[in-house]
Amino acid sequence: MSDFHIPVLLEETISALAIRTDGCYVDATVGGGGHAKEIVKQIASGRLLALDQDEEALAEARTKLAPWAEHITFVHSNFRHLGNVLEEQNMPEVDGILMDIGVSSHQLDTGERGFSYHSDAPLDMRMDRQADVPTAKEIVNTYSEQQLTDLFYRYGEERWSKRIAQFIVVERGAKPLETSFDLVKVIQKAIPKKVRMQDKHPARRVFQALRIEVNHELDALESGLEQAASHLALHGRLCIITFHSLEDRIVKNAFRRLAEGPTLPAGLPIRACDYASDFRICTRKPIEASKEEQERNPRARSAKLRVLERIAHQQEE
Repeated sequence: MSDFHIPVLLEETISALAIRTDGCYVDATVGGGGHAKEIVKQIASGRLLALDQDEEALAEARTKLAPWAEHITFVHSNFRHLGNVLEEQNMPEVDGILMDIGVSSHQLDTGERGFSYHSDAPLDMRMDRQADVPTAKEIVNTYSEQQLTDLFYRYGEERWSKRIAQFIVVERGAKPLETSFDLVKVIQKAIPKKVRMQDKHPARRVFQALRIEVNHELDALESGLEQAASHLALHGRLCIITFHSLEDRIVKNAFRRLAEGPTLPAGLPIRACDYASDFRICTRKPIEASKEEQERNPRARSAKLRVLERIAHQQEE
């Protein structure tokens, strides 16, 4: 078995999906197949649709899940296109959807991808290597100082964003930034030593911001989440695992909107129950990894699982 990916909150996620043996499920970020394996093991006559935008991940999942291949359809796609994929697969409704957001263990550990500030590699950071989008290298070498400042602050919540952007512009004026270590060195120069010593790693917020920008992650999450909810069957569940506050905030607010239902003007001659929400939130607070799991897998320390369930189709009746 490959160490391609260590699934986080595995037991909690499988329990939350409430899998039926004849159900149809979607793993919208199949990765190395860790979660998908536990889903498909419980399917007797059902079906699993496995998506991933990373072809290396999809290839690994095909290998790992080969014993259950008759129940699985693999699709190279981003979950931002989930609605189209489900339509193409003749799956208008499904009983459960999992979205495990963010960068995978394999992407971080594969130095050549440029995701990690611990390995010197070309600044790429594309999750889909075929995607025609600006790489991290293009962004740090072409964005204006103000654009970089805004990017690092918005997506990285980096308090030193302006100073880091200033240093990047100066450094690239002499020589383009080509690799992850080129960028790390600039960040280390920009952030005061006293602050660097207190942080986990001075480059982590900037790398997070660049990765999100390259892959349009937050836009994809918002779009994919709405599509996923709209394709849930009655009592179907949407499980989303996030790894930082920006993602979790999007999921929390979207779930709340879906669960509240439409806002109606006061005094209308209608029954409120006729316009109640089709959804309920199953997790009042996000589910977090146990201390034991956090010790086994450090990536689980920031993981949060939120669950939404469709409880009616009232709006379609």
